[in-house]
Parts: sequence; C-alpha cells; structure tokens
Amino acid sequence: MKRICALTMARNDDFFLRKWVEYYGRELGLENLYVYLDGKDQPRPAWCPESVNVEICEKIPGKVVQLDRLRLRFLSDQAAILLKKYDMVIGTDADEFLIPDPASGVGLAEFLSSSGCRVSISGLGVDVGQNTRCEGVIDASRPFLSQRSFGLLSTRYTKPSVIAKPVRWGSGFHRIKWHDFHIRKHLYLFHFGYVDLKRIEDRFNDKDRVAGGWSRHLAKRARTINVVSTRKARDWKTWTSLAVIIQSLVRPPYAWNKPAMFNLDIVVRIPKRFREII
Repeated sequence: MKRICALTMARNDDFFLRKWVEYYGRELGLENLYVYLDGKDQPRPAWCPESVNVEICEKIPGKVVQLDRLRLRFLSDQAAILLKKYDMVIGTDADEFLIPDPASGVGLAEFLSSSGCRVSISGLGVDVGQNTRCEGVIDASRPFLSQRSFGLLSTRYTKPSVIAKPVRWGSGFHRIKWHDFHIRKHLYLFHFGYVDLKRIEDRFNDKDRVAGGWSRHLAKRARTINVVSTRKARDWKTWTSLAVIIQSLVRPPYAWNKPAMFNLDIVVRIPKRFREII
C-alpha cells in the first residue's frame, strides 16, 4: 500500500472541514491529514482530533484571485515537503471529496495505490447541487449524499487532486502548471460548495468574505443549483463514462492542461450506493 496523505486550507469553514476530516481520516488515517488554517485569529477547532496535523498560518492577503494564487503556491510548497515522507499527496478544498465508486469494492487508499500515478491523477468532477424542487435545507449531522441526489458533470472540478511528484498547482487546484491531467475511471471528485442555497445566502452576509471580494464568486454558485433544479437528470453510468472520454480528449483553446466538454450541462442522478459515504 502506498503512503498517502491529504492536505487542505480553510478559514471560518467548520461546516465542510468537519466532513473533510471525517472522510479523509477514515480513508487515510487521521495522522495523515494536514490542515492549514488561514489566519492567526483562527483557533484550532475544539472538535478536531489531536492526531490531525493542524498548522495555524499567517493570513494570506489579497482579493479572491491573488489570494487563491498565493494559497496554492503555499500548498504546493507544503505538498513538496510532504512528498519526502509520502508517495502521494491529495490536495483539495475543504468542500471536495475524492471518492472511488463503491462498486469497485476498494477504499480510497487502495484505489490510489493501484492507480499507476506518475505525476498526477484526477477524478471526474461531480458538482453536487440542491434540487430546490424536491430537496430541503441540508442537515450537517447526516451524510450529504443521503440528502442530495443530483450533480452536474463539471470540467471545473475535474482537478489534478493527487500528485506523486512536487508540482505547482494553479489556482483552486484546477490544473498543474506544465503538466497534463489524467482522469481515472471510477474515481470522482464530489464538490459540495453548492449543496445548499440557504448556506450560500448566509455566506453573502459574511463580512470577511465580502471584504475579500467573494460576492461575485458566491453569486455564481446559484447557477449549479438552478441547473440541477431545472434540467432532466440523466443516467449515471452512461454519462460519466462519456464524460471521462470527452474530457480526456478535449481541451479549451486557452489552456491545454484543463479539460473541456463542449460546454455541455449534463445533470446526472447520483446512485444510491454513494449515499452513506459523505
């Protein structure tokens, strides 16, 4: 089995960070998690197990674009250090979960250990949204996927989340500079940032985020909710298989190391076998 760890950076985000620690701790071991808190005003969460490696950092300055660039530069440097100890490093935001299909019968560590990762690998991006026609406010005490059944197949979240060599992640982990990406079949990156409309609305009133220039970014999140609420949900197996093929072959003209999918908005129904994972 390969030695694998996971890292993330968070600020005022216990809602998702709790789930992140719970999931990756279960899959990789709590001692193999590295959480960087953005700002000395961020105390170590009282709920966070002592075995999780938590570092409280100086607040990264700047607005959204500059801040995210500096954040990923920092995390790329931390990943390079960790690769002296580990065979692979998983880098995600706190609302992103790399999940092998339960039908494969193996957990995340076993799946990645047999993945043949040379530089990086990606899971197919599934942007989970609240279908406001039939889904209510999210209950954080219950698994997210027991309450949300629809996702948008998204090139934006097909990220090179797993690395086996020191690299430089681009903003938001969306690409690796000077390297292509490699999607593995039956591996998915579930993004939950748009999982609840009320939560998005509440974050519009977060003064810290408004001051950081996040208002426009947060506004975009309503689009995923609108799409999954209005489009017909398609078959998971058929369309995830097609999406892997399309995204592996097609590139946008402005970035050869990012996936493209002809701007298709494909909503899929997430199978019941995923319900208890996150």
